[in-house]
Amino acid sequence: MSARLAVEALAAGYGGTEVLHGVDLELGAGESLCLVGPNGAGKSTLLNALFGFADVYAGRIVVDGRDITRLEPSARLAQAGMAYVLQESSIFPDLTVTQNLELGGYLMRSPAQAARAAQRILERDPQLAARCEQPARVLSGGERRVLEISRALMMEPRLLLIDEPSIGLEPRAVERVFAVLRELRDRQGKSMLIVEQNVRQGLQFADFGRVLVSGRIAAAGRGSELLRDGAVAQLFLGE
Repeated sequence: MSARLAVEALAAGYGGTEVLHGVDLELGAGESLCLVGPNGAGKSTLLNALFGFADVYAGRIVVDGRDITRLEPSARLAQAGMAYVLQESSIFPDLTVTQNLELGGYLMRSPAQAARAAQRILERDPQLAARCEQPARVLSGGERRVLEISRALMMEPRLLLIDEPSIGLEPRAVERVFAVLRELRDRQGKSMLIVEQNVRQGLQFADFGRVLVSGRIAAAGRGSELLRDGAVAQLFLGE
């Protein structure tokens, strides 16, 4: 059985600058993988390359057995079942929560189809549904992050790329965001590749971890194993 995501000897970057050098990783259906590493290691570049926002110089990106290396980002969303939640805020503050969700269905055949998809998402999240007609500007930071993740579900992706889900959030909001991610993985079978600056949180959550240093995989293992690795703990946790 093929992996949900297979990255093979990937070299990628921007313009003529190579940032990733021969990266390999694999992720199965319903599995989560957390990328950690120092600033500038290439973590966000890897997510960008997977979604088509960075230049690929060599290697392959395969999703559910299909080579998507040269697909446009819109095709990766609509055809390959891959969605990307960016690190930067992408909420439209003057639109309602429902309207923000519906924007995630911009590739759907009609506004009515997008409205139905948004309603299905709201039915699964009562906390978000309670805010559905309010402008997004009144949401807390954690609620905005949940809205961004929920909007990425509009096209029913099988694979989620999520850049820094906890960035800038207070501890209670981080718990809420990771509870949503756990639900998506464990109950809905979503695969997810996340970049997380909170190394302990990310590796405790993820089935697997990869340490990226200078554009190369420096360590790999289960998330719990990497947390117990002395070198990883000393480098990222100060232990």
